[in-house]
Amino acid sequence: MQKSWTSFITISILLCTFCVHAENLQQSLSSLQQQWAEINYELTGDKQLAAFEKLLDQADQAVATFDDKPELLIWRGIIKSTYAGARGGLGALKYAKASKADQEQAITMNGEALQGSAYTSLGTLYYKVPGWPIGFGDEEEAEKLLKKALSINPGGIDANYFFADFLMEEGDYVSAKYYLQKALKASPRAGREKADEGRKLEILAALNKVKSKAQ
Repeated sequence: MQKSWTSFITISILLCTFCVHAENLQQSLSSLQQQWAEINYELTGDKQLAAFEKLLDQADQAVATFDDKPELLIWRGIIKSTYAGARGGLGALKYAKASKADQEQAITMNGEALQGSAYTSLGTLYYKVPGWPIGFGDEEEAEKLLKKALSINPGGIDANYFFADFLMEEGDYVSAKYYLQKALKASPRAGREKADEGRKLEILAALNKVKSKAQ
């Protein structure tokens, strides 16, 4: 009886520890997501760059704390790539490369984490970053990765929006319009209200751009 009671206590402690760890992971992830949305959609210029730099420090700490969780690698990579886009110029390339490394590692750990977000982010890097000899950009690789993201999350707002954005850059406005409309109909994401709002404004702007060209 004593042995069974001791085993029960041990299992209960382990379960509590697991629950606390999972809760702390979710809190760290939510914090990065919410701050990213605020910085990306509400700030501009030097204030935005400074805020992204602080957020990158937080992301580094989160990844160090939960080094076995691809979700935080994905979000550190997203923050790096967004910062690179906001910063611009050749100095941004090292952040794009660092983002690429994070997403590749996340895919190795679990490519379906966060509904395949690593594939979306990595595919976007491949068509946004210049090709050789300046960068690693590759349109064929971008298309393959973005289609993989859509196969995992066919109704996702980001998966559809970024594939549409890629198609726009390729000049395929008819297909881009289709995926933009799918993105606009995506289900809202709990706790991601600000990000959804900002993304929908981008989708509407893109739709206005393609409508005259997709007749």
